[in-house]
Amino acid sequence: MEARRILLSSGENLQATNLKPQRIPVDKENLSQNEKEMESASKKGPIKWSLSDFDIGRPLGKGKFGNVYLAREKKSKYIVALKLMFKSQLQKAGVEHQLRREIEIQTHLRHPHILKLFGYFYDDSRIYLILEYAPKGELYKELQKHKRFDDARSAKYIAQLADALIYCHGKKVIHRDIKPENLLLGLMGDLKIADFGWSVHAPSSRRQTMCGTLDYLPPEMVEGRPHNECVDLWSLGVLCYEFLVGSPPFEAEGHTETYRRISKVDLRFPDFVSEGARDLISKLLRHDPNARLPLVQVLKHPWIVKYTDTSSTTS
Repeated sequence: MEARRILLSSGENLQATNLKPQRIPVDKENLSQNEKEMESASKKGPIKWSLSDFDIGRPLGKGKFGNVYLAREKKSKYIVALKLMFKSQLQKAGVEHQLRREIEIQTHLRHPHILKLFGYFYDDSRIYLILEYAPKGELYKELQKHKRFDDARSAKYIAQLADALIYCHGKKVIHRDIKPENLLLGLMGDLKIADFGWSVHAPSSRRQTMCGTLDYLPPEMVEGRPHNECVDLWSLGVLCYEFLVGSPPFEAEGHTETYRRISKVDLRFPDFVSEGARDLISKLLRHDPNARLPLVQVLKHPWIVKYTDTSSTTS
């Protein structure tokens, strides 16, 4: 299971970034205030941000192409996460187009369960993303800590994610890489989709690119068939299973066996998984993309309704 994870770590080479972190106090007051000012500034059109506009705080993590810092925008005093990426590493990996797409998509998404991207800027060697700060951290680490979640917590997260995906699909955005590593937790413990690196704006809704994480790939991707927004429904089912069990449903010793299990929809539940959860997961993990339970119906599913107030979830 660990081999598929790319985790953020708190260790960091600050000398490589030429940043001098300072102490930035974080409390509920300074997290909730001044957001409107920051949001308003980001909507006024292109802003020439620079590193001098921010007080840089402690490192929040180390990503594949750079680092993430706690930061405070000097004018509004708003707390953000500043994601720093090295151009040389992006170019070496050939993912510049992927980053551009991520920025284009996430800048225009505004939903309570999607991490806000306020803007970006760059210098000779680095690109910086100005992101909403999620103080309760990574959902994957929370799942690691608890091993698995109970029905109530799992249902809450699935409802929030389904609501965010309804919003995305309404804007013709397919995420394509829903997994615990790409989800963060906000101030009140609510889920936030945080990574749109594999997302695509696809008005035609027929894609053939193989992407995402192996354990979360749907049969149509494994089998090399065109795919549409229904890939996100499959991922939602896999995620729900992983929340409740602690590991993804089609995990196997090697890639070939994982592919086989996905293609056959070889789904097995431990005895402790409730009937309601089994029913929802089984209706999402269907080989035929068109047979998967629509997101609107996910919010109305008895297992979700039992544990959540969907009236406060629906956009």
